[in-house]
Amino acid sequence: MFRKCLAIAALALAATGAHAQAYPSKPIRLLIPFPPGGGTDILSRLVATRLGESEKWTIVAENRAGAGGTIGIAAAVRAAPTGYEMVMGQKDNLVVAPWLYKSVAYDPTKDLVAVAHVGYTPIVIVTQANSRFKSLADVVAAAKAEPGAITYGSPGSGTTIHLAGEIFKGAAKIDIRHIPYKGSNAAMMDVLAGNVDLLVSSVPSAMAQIQSGKLRALAVTSAKRSTSLPDVPTVAELGYKGFDVSTWYGLFMPAGTSKEIVATVNTAVNKLLAQPETRDAIHAQGAEAQAMSTEEFAQLLKSDYLKWKDIVRAANVTVE
Repeated sequence: MFRKCLAIAALALAATGAHAQAYPSKPIRLLIPFPPGGGTDILSRLVATRLGESEKWTIVAENRAGAGGTIGIAAAVRAAPTGYEMVMGQKDNLVVAPWLYKSVAYDPTKDLVAVAHVGYTPIVIVTQANSRFKSLADVVAAAKAEPGAITYGSPGSGTTIHLAGEIFKGAAKIDIRHIPYKGSNAAMMDVLAGNVDLLVSSVPSAMAQIQSGKLRALAVTSAKRSTSLPDVPTVAELGYKGFDVSTWYGLFMPAGTSKEIVATVNTAVNKLLAQPETRDAIHAQGAEAQAMSTEEFAQLLKSDYLKWKDIVRAANVTVE
């Protein structure tokens, strides 16, 4: 009997030790719901690399693109809540797409856990450097003279970026045609080639081409100017008062992931965002680093989710 008790005690201690094993004890998969090279991909890989350096974690980034970022989010929702699956979500696929796509089968406020806010960015309207459009006013004038003739590209239907273009069309009372692409890079290439007149893009996606002089930034869509593009006016400054569309990025895990694991990742990311070199690296990509508690991030998700229901309806845009 004594030996049996010892054996049971040993098993209990072993189970406790396994349960208490430090997290993470194996690689973490980070789903990126857009193709390589875009703003989401750039920031995701930056965070993954720097977490690996600072925390000695192994984070394996995997692009799972399609349907305005909803395919990657859906994959994260279906994943086991073990703490070894997370996704870089953003306003596009979490608070806009559910109101646009009839086929979206997830509720981000119930099916995911907000883990760590990473940053936010304005959206920028750009054109080829040698384009006839020198200002946003030029675009509006040309669109009124040639309804439906001017085109603008976006990284996909159902994104915040797409909605920014549609909302601007409504505010300016113009008719310009939306050309959706599968990610920012494809849209960028066509604008640079002159196949599309304008590109509506996140600042991180367009930053390198703006800095190289290949793209001309006409306006940003946020309420305030981007600190990465301080000389570029806001749409609101150019006569469209109250215009304010921006996007944010953050890490999410499947609902049911333990609070301890979520807290561990939140602490690690917030520590990372406090480092000047990380903040500078994010800023260099055109985004603004911003740390939040898990509670603050969850509240941002919920409030934006409800807010964009009305915005999408007012824009009268749907995606099959």
